[in-house]
Amino acid sequence: MARTTPPDHPLPHAHEEPLYWRIAAELLAELRDGGIPPGERLPGERQLAAHFRVSRETVRQALQILRRAGLVATDRRGSHAVLPGATAEHVPSLAFPVGAHGAEPGRATVTWEVPSPEHARELGLAPLRPTLVHRYASAAADGSRARTAVTSFSAVAVAEVPELARYRDRADGRASAELWRAYDWMRTAGLTLHHRDAITPLPPTVRVTRRVHDQWDRPLEITDLVVEAQRDALVYEFTLPAAG
Repeated sequence: MARTTPPDHPLPHAHEEPLYWRIAAELLAELRDGGIPPGERLPGERQLAAHFRVSRETVRQALQILRRAGLVATDRRGSHAVLPGATAEHVPSLAFPVGAHGAEPGRATVTWEVPSPEHARELGLAPLRPTLVHRYASAAADGSRARTAVTSFSAVAVAEVPELARYRDRADGRASAELWRAYDWMRTAGLTLHHRDAITPLPPTVRVTRRVHDQWDRPLEITDLVVEAQRDALVYEFTLPAAG
């Protein structure tokens, strides 16, 4: 585990906080930086105490803070990180596209087309340059709980992820798009995925914009999801390390 200092966290200022709060913040920063692979067990209290140069009691209190926040869980095997999750197909927050794993069945298609100007700008695509665009839609039988998601992939993602590249010649907008493992494919290609979900209330809907870039800060994809709901605005960021 590499020592890091969290650039921003909601804990008290350094001169006010107890030591265990600072350790909790530093441990959380390391989890988000990928210092511990997703789903892996955390080092034991003794090892963490040596790593942060504090007592085991301080580590125990820091872990308790993270458990209360739902960022660390403890079972018979010990404590493990909850924030990054295990794999994309098992963690709803990592579902592709964002928000696709709901109670209602959905329809997904993929096309090779010029993305929206906003998506092209976010992905660094030249004007009028086509790319892989994925669309997802679902709703309850009565038409309620509608949600739509549009994802545009960058030239980097299409070029470096073989599974995505194969869709170029058959992305006609008619065939069903089986891209639910897209994030796993990216990780298998050696890419670390930095996710940033911005959720904004737009009554009577909520818009979720997910941006994903790799360990070299290259954009990989951007998704806009619109759902029938009302929530407070929030931003959620996490990192999913490359496989292997």
